[in-house]
Amino acid sequence: MRHLMSPLDFSVDELDKLLDLANDIEKNPAKYAHACEGKKLATCFYEPSTRTRLSFEAAMLNLGGSVLGFSSADSSSAAKGESVSDTIRIISCYADICAMRHPKEGAPLVASQKSLIPVINAGDGGHQHPTQTLTDLLTIRSLKGQLGNLTIGLCGDLKFGRTVHSLINALIRYPGIRFVLISPEELRIPSYIREEVLTANGIPFTEVERLEDAMPKLDILYMTRVQKERFFNEEDYVRLKNYYILTKSKMELAKKDMLVLHPLPRVNEISVEVDDDPRAAYFRQAQYGVYVRMALILTLLGIEVN
Repeated sequence: MRHLMSPLDFSVDELDKLLDLANDIEKNPAKYAHACEGKKLATCFYEPSTRTRLSFEAAMLNLGGSVLGFSSADSSSAAKGESVSDTIRIISCYADICAMRHPKEGAPLVASQKSLIPVINAGDGGHQHPTQTLTDLLTIRSLKGQLGNLTIGLCGDLKFGRTVHSLINALIRYPGIRFVLISPEELRIPSYIREEVLTANGIPFTEVERLEDAMPKLDILYMTRVQKERFFNEEDYVRLKNYYILTKSKMELAKKDMLVLHPLPRVNEISVEVDDDPRAAYFRQAQYGVYVRMALILTLLGIEVN
């Protein structure tokens, strides 16, 4: 039995197979429509979510399975003090696979150690968000045709942004990857990622504060929101929340084939006027999230469709 706690739980070969499966699901949805009949997915979300929870549910329903779960800690026995370990033991009696989001780093890992069914980390605090990373990889590979030899700009909250941390860890395994890290001083990438991931692996990167300075050299711009829920005080959040806003005029500085990605939700870091730009790929990215989660559910359940 396998779990998914980090994008690094899959080798590059396994990732390629997973992304190939997701592309096949995109092209041939009817072929997979009954693959999970009789199977149940539990969505255990201790933290609010729209895209991740609903895309997991859509993925399982598209596969012919069914879904049960809760959408906040308040609506679960966690409100009564039940531990994650006990909750997953109970969930294991009801479902075949579980997707768990939790505000505490490492909580899905604890669950996986006690679980009788595969557990997918659907986001744990500011730590990892592996299925968003799988979504990002599928989007880049599908729209760019490759995952190597790209200059990727990561913009906004690089300190608390778990999507950014996961994506860096996943992409450094491909050749010719370069990063431009765009953030204010207070939201710079954590030192352990700078030193233990980027520097230790010889990955070229630059750190800049102005988005305009980075735009002309990027193949991918990955925007993130400044996350209010990760701040310790309102004053810092208010000061930094509008630090970066991607506008039509800034898009004029970019390559004709640059892609703009965003894990969503956005607040106002991408102006709605950018939505009509053919390089804006964030809504397509959300659709790719359903395909990749379908592929992941099939893979972890060991279901092959011929």
